[in-house]
Amino acid sequence: MDTLRHLYRIGHGPSSSHTMAPRSAAETFLKENPDAARFEITLYGSLASTGKGHFTDVALFEVFGKDRLTILWRPEIVPEYHPNGMLMRALDAEGNEITQRMIYSTGGGALSLGPEDQEAADVYPLTNMTDILNYLVESGKSYWEFVEENEGPEIWDYLREVKDVMYDSIERGLNTEGVIPGGLGVSRKAPVFYRRGKLMNPTMASVARLTAYTLAVSEENASGKEVVTAPTCGSCGVVPGILRYLQENLQLSDEIALKALATAGVFGNVVKENGSISGAEVGCQGEIGVAAAMGAALAAYMYFCSVRQIEYAAEMALEHHLGLTCDPVNGLVQVPCIERNAFSVGTSLYVAEYVSFTDGSHMISFDQVVDVMVHTGIDMPAMYRETGTGGLAKSYARAKKKKKKEQN
Repeated sequence: MDTLRHLYRIGHGPSSSHTMAPRSAAETFLKENPDAARFEITLYGSLASTGKGHFTDVALFEVFGKDRLTILWRPEIVPEYHPNGMLMRALDAEGNEITQRMIYSTGGGALSLGPEDQEAADVYPLTNMTDILNYLVESGKSYWEFVEENEGPEIWDYLREVKDVMYDSIERGLNTEGVIPGGLGVSRKAPVFYRRGKLMNPTMASVARLTAYTLAVSEENASGKEVVTAPTCGSCGVVPGILRYLQENLQLSDEIALKALATAGVFGNVVKENGSISGAEVGCQGEIGVAAAMGAALAAYMYFCSVRQIEYAAEMALEHHLGLTCDPVNGLVQVPCIERNAFSVGTSLYVAEYVSFTDGSHMISFDQVVDVMVHTGIDMPAMYRETGTGGLAKSYARAKKKKKKEQN
């Protein structure tokens, strides 16, 4: 199983699969072909369907320059290996091909050249939650100890950087007002929740603060600012929102916060290994659903739950996001994505509180829910998997077209 460094990636939004990964692939391809006169990139499937809304073209032009790059959009062609495919070609001055590369953005900022090429590092010997949980019960260890045992003590320096970037994005989001770029006219709400919350009774103030932290990160992501994938950019508000909220409420040390991040990371990694965190592959259940599971595990650890209770919390959070579609309006990571982050933190906290009243026993395992999520994603029509052609995206487009027709 892969390193947490590939789960918690630091980069710029709004999308780990459509912005962060294509930018990384472009930078590598440019470095390998510095003498090419021009470049041509063909975007396929979901990358082409929602690429403009996800600023894929912006990221690519920033790397190659508009004068050297031609982008071709082919949403009707869906690669067999993964829906997020792109063909990169380097050309000489006469337009002759120097070299080409087919590359896939497989979710969470990860890249792959195909079935035989895997970025994942062989760091963890145990690759499913059942085996991990059995090991922890027998050894008496915690999830964070399992992480340290396999990643080494240096992982804490990286997770400290992750936490700092998460908290920085919260601070920026709380102090930035205005409309989020993209044309939908969505205004930032985090500052409103944060300031008004201070005027309310303690219960409402607490809810407002949690919501404000989560919105702050999601709105920073939608604006293309620096965030951490957890497990993706589109779902990046859940983990930092809960982490800071509980650290403040429970007055916990940074050391506990880092252990909570490690705990959450184990569950995100198991899904990456055995399922998918790609909205283009399994819908938003693989993004916000997994983020909610990570948030629930994080919260359960901070509530000092047992390893069985923590697994139960993560299982429950993912289970109740099964079937969630990915239908971004205008292909932007704004509607329903930003609000979805804010509502999912409530689910994560509730299930963590729920399991704290139990002994951790339950009928369905985390591994079973991951398997169900994968099959649900496969059975889900493509229009509900980040193509922007179904669900809310379709409804919004239809309403907008009708309104325009009435005005004319």
